[in-house]
Amino acid sequence: MKIATLNINSVNARLTNLTDWLMKNQPDIMMLQEIKTEFNNFPFFDLQMAGYHAEILGQKSYNGTAILSRHPMTVRTQSLPNFPDENARYLECEITINSRQYIMASLYLPNGNPPQNNLADTSKFSYKLAWMDAFIKHADELIKQNKPIILAGDFNVIMSPHDVYNSEIFIGNALFRPEVQNRLRLLNRIGYCDTYRRLYPHDNGYTFWDYTGGSLQNDFGMRIDYIFTSPYLTDRLKSCFVDKEFRKQEKASDHTILMAEFEDK
Repeated sequence: MKIATLNINSVNARLTNLTDWLMKNQPDIMMLQEIKTEFNNFPFFDLQMAGYHAEILGQKSYNGTAILSRHPMTVRTQSLPNFPDENARYLECEITINSRQYIMASLYLPNGNPPQNNLADTSKFSYKLAWMDAFIKHADELIKQNKPIILAGDFNVIMSPHDVYNSEIFIGNALFRPEVQNRLRLLNRIGYCDTYRRLYPHDNGYTFWDYTGGSLQNDFGMRIDYIFTSPYLTDRLKSCFVDKEFRKQEKASDHTILMAEFEDK
């Protein structure tokens, strides 16, 4: 069983890149973030031709998440429970694969940095912390259901200096502040596993390179996309792979694909 995640930075702008990759690699599930489109403009037909049914939580021009599946799927919740949010950041589905039911969520955490024209504005960071608190609470409630769970997406958190090309220039950045790092570590404490770090404790595993400054060419990247699993799937983890070649394509997203493979037994 193969599960992949990608912040696609506009699904319609990068549809060919996506469908070509899906048909070549054929993951069971693909989580998308920043689809940047509403329901009526989402490319359902093109993805069906590639073999995938889609559930989406869309938003015009911004945010938006989706789950693409080769298997039966039903929506459990759109947005975090008990957290009113005008932004489309969390989509959770139940997916049946070989008679086993899985809970899978595609999520796009807030960035949290202030607008460039008002660096004293802390409202976006406060929103990020509140969002993370609601997410951790919900993740804790999910894991108590004793079902296989995958939480995947763009977390907008750099967990350690090892996860970014130059940690010194990110001191004070909302992606690297200890308040967000400590919240994300709570996932480990309640039983979830960071799949990439479990297999590769020393590799950088970058999933994002900015469009500017020769970032990709110089490997000035950061690891902010994750696949977290509950114990049932952690015990069946076979591989986890960052597909940097996808980032090198023409009209690529500034993120690339992270994919994990599990024994399905």
